[in-house]
Amino acid sequence: MTAPANAREVNDDTGAIGGTDATDATGPTGPTDDTDAPGAAGERLRRWRLVLGGDEADGTGCVLAGQDAAMDGALTALYGKGKGSKAQSGRDRSAGLGASAPSVARWLGDIRTYFPSSVVQVMQRDAIDRLGLATLLLEPEMLEAVEADVHLVGTLLSLNKAMPETTKETARAVVRKVVEDLEKRLATRTRATLTGALDRSARISRPRHHDIDWNRTIAANLKHYLPEYRTIVPERLIGYGRASQSVKKEVILCIDQSGSMAASVVYASVFGAVLASMRSISTRLVVFDTAVVDLTDQLDDPVDVLFGTQLGGGTDINRALAYCQSQITRPADTVVVLISDLYEGGIRNEMLKRVAAMKASGVQFVTLLALSDEGAPAYDREHAAALAALDAPAFACTPDLFPEVMAAAIEKRPLPIPDTR
Repeated sequence: MTAPANAREVNDDTGAIGGTDATDATGPTGPTDDTDAPGAAGERLRRWRLVLGGDEADGTGCVLAGQDAAMDGALTALYGKGKGSKAQSGRDRSAGLGASAPSVARWLGDIRTYFPSSVVQVMQRDAIDRLGLATLLLEPEMLEAVEADVHLVGTLLSLNKAMPETTKETARAVVRKVVEDLEKRLATRTRATLTGALDRSARISRPRHHDIDWNRTIAANLKHYLPEYRTIVPERLIGYGRASQSVKKEVILCIDQSGSMAASVVYASVFGAVLASMRSISTRLVVFDTAVVDLTDQLDDPVDVLFGTQLGGGTDINRALAYCQSQITRPADTVVVLISDLYEGGIRNEMLKRVAAMKASGVQFVTLLALSDEGAPAYDREHAAALAALDAPAFACTPDLFPEVMAAAIEKRPLPIPDTR
């Protein structure tokens, strides 16, 4: 399920706020409105009142009290309220959180009390975007109060250069918590999927029966088909090998660190660390804007990788690919993964020539417009079409799909491109 655009959105079938049942978020409380509407109808009006925000034209006629009023105050502080409406809590709240860290810290505490974690994260992102609260994240007390997620990590990385020394350790602790959670969720499946792909990519010509790759064996022996017996006589068997420590693939992750790619940078850094932990894969991680930085020597700690990035700035994909191309020593055993929205500020034709040259040499080239759970990204459609014409289709990829994409690239089979129709 995708996150709601903001926490005032409603599910019309359930009356849920922010995609979560309001009753679950606030405890088993019943309707608290003062209308005469009985039972379920009154509860439905109460929830619509929380969604609509109490404007005079909202039409619900509901008056909130107690915990409902406090929830409404927290929502109003972020999303505003209509003229003439009044917050019904013990103290009135005007729209906006103000510039003071204590008032924001109180608000952060309120929303964590009244809403589930998934809704809290949406509201925090909205507060940063709508009310310009990013600078307050430079204060240690504020960082300790927020609900940490991938988007918060992206914001902290964009503020890295402006962050005072007193805040950096707290920020690293927040980032480390998110990174460790992601590694727990993604690492085991990634290693298992890619280990299987490495095994299958090591072909042998005298396999044991249970190691025979029947699809490839049949394809290789079609010329030996005997029509009278309606069968194929396999003169050559093709089988799966077992990848030893000496069997290696080389993977180069080339990551656009422009501001719009923040979530992708976080996920790619985690995956880079996971790949680097596999002895059968030689992993290189390169980040770029208008300059190119090789962070391969920091892959043992993805937190160091993330703080080595600098979100924002321009984009020169051509320069980044030129560097990656210079690092390729075994083209037939190399996978290059470009993670970018393809808004190129460099030389477009040279970029495309480099991709074509890498593919012609045997490199498996993968273009991901995003590596995140955020849905369809904005991207340069002309460049995406040009890459598709080179048999290097560009598509958005979720973290859960990424291991399958890499396994397909390692085995040199068609990529599992998601259907976006």
